[in-house]
Amino acid sequence: MVIGVPSWRTVSQSGDDRTTREDRRAAFERLAMPHARALHRTAQRLTGRADDASDVVQETFLRAYRTFHGFRPGSNEKAWLFTILYSILANRWQAAERAPDEVVVDDLDARVAGSLTAVDPDAEQRLLQRLGATPEIHRALSSLPEVFRAAVLLVDVEQLTYEETAAVLDCAVGTVRSRLARGRRLLYAALVDYARRTGLVREASS
Repeated sequence: MVIGVPSWRTVSQSGDDRTTREDRRAAFERLAMPHARALHRTAQRLTGRADDASDVVQETFLRAYRTFHGFRPGSNEKAWLFTILYSILANRWQAAERAPDEVVVDDLDARVAGSLTAVDPDAEQRLLQRLGATPEIHRALSSLPEVFRAAVLLVDVEQLTYEETAAVLDCAVGTVRSRLARGRRLLYAALVDYARRTGLVREASS
């Protein structure tokens, strides 16, 4: 994967204007480019396609650069970029008349309860610490309903705070906590057999 800063349009300008513009671009590149891979990784996990993810990340950089004057120094630039990225994704889904996956909470709770009997209670945290480390975990992440997947990716993979994640997803902090808790349990339920086979978890003592 190669992601570069989009080509900025060149216009006729004075020396001072050109210097200011170059300084602005350099500052933006220093701030934004270290997060390119994280943005692409999350976009691909939410879209399911590398090409779509690259398009979304390029658009994210363009929009971020155009609004860079509004970025508050000292705030979390990673959260700012993810907010832009998720807004772009949401707009694309809306334009395609594609709503997030419908979720029946009772069905999810029943699925989790049936998978997590007699398991070491510390296993969930050990498994979450290995998010993204294996193809099995990647497939399990992809299988999560979208609303839960986004919360898990932003908090557990990208290490955003609950407040930052709430801003990205445009929802309340309590909603993030709820989605994250269910997403983690669903993820673990999907991986529990793999975790047992690899010795990552053990059966709890009766």
